[in-house]
Amino acid sequence: MITTFYPPYHFGGDAIHVYRLSNELGRRGHHVDVIHCTDAYRIFKPKGPKGRYENHPNITIYRLKSRFGFLSPLLTQLTGTPFFKERAIKTLVERNGYDVIHYHNMSLIGITALRYGKAIKLFTTNEHWLICPMHVLWKFNRKVCDKKKCFVCTLAFKKPVQLWRYTGVAERMIPHVDVFISPSRFTLKKHVEQLPRIPMIHIPHFLSVGKNNRATTPNDLQVHNRAYFLFVGRLEKIKGLQNLIPVFKKNKKYELLIAGEGTYEKALAHIAGDAPNIKFLGLIHPDRLQHLYRNAIALIVPSICYEVFGIIIIESFSMKTPVIVNNLGPMPEIIEESGGGYVYSNERDLMEAMDALTGNPRLRRQMGEKGFSAFLKYWSEENHIRQYMNLIDGINDRRMALRPGSLHKEV
Repeated sequence: MITTFYPPYHFGGDAIHVYRLSNELGRRGHHVDVIHCTDAYRIFKPKGPKGRYENHPNITIYRLKSRFGFLSPLLTQLTGTPFFKERAIKTLVERNGYDVIHYHNMSLIGITALRYGKAIKLFTTNEHWLICPMHVLWKFNRKVCDKKKCFVCTLAFKKPVQLWRYTGVAERMIPHVDVFISPSRFTLKKHVEQLPRIPMIHIPHFLSVGKNNRATTPNDLQVHNRAYFLFVGRLEKIKGLQNLIPVFKKNKKYELLIAGEGTYEKALAHIAGDAPNIKFLGLIHPDRLQHLYRNAIALIVPSICYEVFGIIIIESFSMKTPVIVNNLGPMPEIIEESGGGYVYSNERDLMEAMDALTGNPRLRRQMGEKGFSAFLKYWSEENHIRQYMNLIDGINDRRMALRPGSLHKEV
């Protein structure tokens, strides 16, 4: 696994997916090396990470660190190459002779690292980074991207311009990857629209059934006796919480619990003011979110950007809790597949969904059961690993058929 971030050196769902996949493979007897960049993390968190994430004994972690510190990921941002870390990555890839190299968030590792090694190569689009320098198809920090103006948009975000995007290097690197994996059909469509020749399939993210469906209540988290709705995620403008908070300020009969932290937190706290029914809980370890999911009336996902999947939705489903999502990106497809919640397009829709679930406990239970059944069917580790290993076997069979002297050479 090659990725920019890996727990505890991480910020969001992309790294959590790598962590879950690596440990699930480890539990099944595979040996997994994880290569990630600590310099990139320390640009944003100089004091280092919080919390601990245990890894299976079959997992080995290689943390890339340069004596040049932040200059290393900065030059990677500009050039698309690993720069000061190129030798370390190439040495690991060539020395260890991997069967499979699986790329994830490559933003501050460098896109040219896709050419290293001759193993079967996979790339999961945990973000829209391949087609968007801001990763999220969010334009000028104001709206979803309707027409590309990447250079100006990057300046609007006050980010260093990724010069490599104007050299054609991405198109040259894509053929080094056997298959790109999209967590949602929506994200697959977005990539194919801009990269028509990209070899891409859809395999959704997953959760472990045994680990995530336990009714636990950690001692260091207070159990809330009052009925509440739940928000889980990074506190950033693109997550849309600024549109959700005023709804609860006007309707104090409902309580909103907010789990997460981020750069937009102070602005959100200002919007919330002293509303007694809105509570910021801070960053909570995923294993400790279980009782919050289980006891919520519903999870609300108000994102105003094009998400890639929405792992929090299946986290909620795994606890038999319904989900209410904004009608944007891949979120509606998850609700439609499951029947485990509501899709809203405006405040009126949102209030109707909240009122329906609060006033009808039986309806809430039914939607929770539907979400849980869909979770087992589509988003369990068994379903994901089966598709994952079948993909690898298929690539291997094709490679074997194309070898000189093969009796089954493809035409």
